[in-house]
Amino acid sequence: MGRSQRDKGKRGERLAAKAIQECLGLPARRGVQFSGGPDSPDVEVQAPGLHWEVKFVEREAVRAWMEQAIAESGDDVPVVLHKRSNREWLVTVQLERLYDLITRLEKAIHEEVPPVGPADLPG
Repeated sequence: MGRSQRDKGKRGERLAAKAIQECLGLPARRGVQFSGGPDSPDVEVQAPGLHWEVKFVEREAVRAWMEQAIAESGDDVPVVLHKRSNREWLVTVQLERLYDLITRLEKAIHEEVPPVGPADLPG
């Protein structure tokens, strides 16, 4: 993978974190830069039990992305957040894990969430 692809991936992860924060009201940030492991989620969201895989590409390969998310998620719910240029963000989750996703997000949204400071915002 070339440098421009890595930079685009990082940019996509920052944009995804920002979109999650705006849509769900939950603190989110790029995951790999903080955790560093190969199984780290691309985006860390203050909603335990979810593994976020982010794809910011023009060619869609949703099933391959989901297989990657499943392989890296352990016991967490694998969620793929994907976007093409000039298009909206889409979320892919296995139907049998949809209820888990909803309940984990609902719990995180309704819990007392500490305010997000400037240092926590994606750059």
